Amino acid sequence: MCSQASIPHKFTLAVSAAIILSSSVFIFSASAAAETKTVTASIEPEIVVTEHRARINDNKINYQAIAGETILEDSKGLPLASIFSISYLRTDVKDVTKRPVTFIFNGGPGSASLWLHMGLFGPKRVVVPGDATDDGAAPYPLVENEYSMLDESDLIFIDPVGTGFSRALGDNKGADFWGVTEDAKSIAEFMRRWLIEHGRWNSLKYLAGESYGTTRAAALVDELQGGWTDISINGVMLISSILDFSHARYQPGNNQPYIGFLPTMAATAFYHNKVSAVDKAMGLEAFIDAARQFAITDYALALLQGNRLDSATYQNIRTQLARFTGLSENYLDRVNLRVSASRYSKQLLRDQDLTIGRLDSRYKGVDYDSGGERTDNDPSGYGIDGAYTAAIHDYVYKDLGIKMTRPFNVLSYEVNRGWNWNVSGKQMHYVNVAPMLGRAQRENKDLRIFVANGYFDFATPFFATENTFADNGIDNSRVSMHYYAAGHMMYIEPDSLAQLAKDIRHFYHPEKR
Repeated sequence: MCSQASIPHKFTLAVSAAIILSSSVFIFSASAAAETKTVTASIEPEIVVTEHRARINDNKINYQAIAGETILEDSKGLPLASIFSISYLRTDVKDVTKRPVTFIFNGGPGSASLWLHMGLFGPKRVVVPGDATDDGAAPYPLVENEYSMLDESDLIFIDPVGTGFSRALGDNKGADFWGVTEDAKSIAEFMRRWLIEHGRWNSLKYLAGESYGTTRAAALVDELQGGWTDISINGVMLISSILDFSHARYQPGNNQPYIGFLPTMAATAFYHNKVSAVDKAMGLEAFIDAARQFAITDYALALLQGNRLDSATYQNIRTQLARFTGLSENYLDRVNLRVSASRYSKQLLRDQDLTIGRLDSRYKGVDYDSGGERTDNDPSGYGIDGAYTAAIHDYVYKDLGIKMTRPFNVLSYEVNRGWNWNVSGKQMHYVNVAPMLGRAQRENKDLRIFVANGYFDFATPFFATENTFADNGIDNSRVSMHYYAAGHMMYIEPDSLAQLAKDIRHFYHPEKR
């Protein structure tokens, strides 16, 4: 339930140059500075404060929503960027300093934070069909979110530059902020200013990211904890994690994706009844575990041997691969025992003239024709995007009272295509930020990691995540792995949402374990 109080409140947040000026892209020429000075005077960031009540986790709570812009500035007071965020602060607690704060973002790169906001963490959520059918057209149910984490922690949803309402200002370009390192620096500076502004520097601090947001979280922890102005993090929540991109980039000579994606193919074949009756009787998790063991042992060794594989072993691997993927041995012959996720999405249900989803392989789609190599589009993407897009627009304008009329970027392809994948100035063929989490743990004894995996996720497959966490110097005694019978956004499935919320609540309370 939302009250009608709406209090416009405007102010400019100055930003320290200590972090931002570490990159040459933020240095202005004299002429640019003079030109931008005019722009500075006209910028009046809108911040709207509203008061609300809600029932969350069987508790009635009062909270304040603060929605609006933070202007990042350089040392001369010239604007760099406007970052839009929505903060939820509980107002019926006696001592807020003992209350955690959780900074939340999605991925892409190029995505706004609406998915975790309107699907899991926020006080309102949009309801989409949980049975992997299309969301259709408006109206969509927007309901009070009993699973919100607002009873456990204050929540800050961040839209990085180029997403949501966030944008570069003055002579700066969005590309100045689009990169693994550039992005982490700007978000770290936003967080530093937020902690100062709200007097929460000594509060417990958590990060929560989804998809590329998990990559961002690792790079952000490194940025926050890597210097003497240390912002130590208590916990990181990785939802549909991807930290080492060698597990997701198909290229001749790189066999990691074929190994990492296989158990997801097994889960998908099981769901769509493409496995034998004997395997079906095993149950989903037992069948997945059998696929894990095959993938990391016989299959991995066979891929490593390449054309040195003898005929009998090749035939055995092909038979087992057919068992776990639901594909014919004839097809597996033609692809040399290597099935990419994109091919699999088109091939598994080709006999039914159907495709399966990438974000969630429970979804089925229909292409223009059934003869192609790849799907026309992702049915698990267009199956939910209408609802989430409508929900965030309706919510920020009606419930929060935002008056901005510039476009809200749900997912920007411009940001995605313009992303700088170099890490700290070093060119990396495959980005791997997992060692940053290992180092962060070694330098912070309290840092814990929560990982949520969807069995039907072809964007960030769970076994690839397991393989990443088996290496990279990560202390797995401080890592909790969780699995859900859903896809990339596992919270769209009702049972998975309830379990995920329960698991995250436990993560906030390690003392109770």
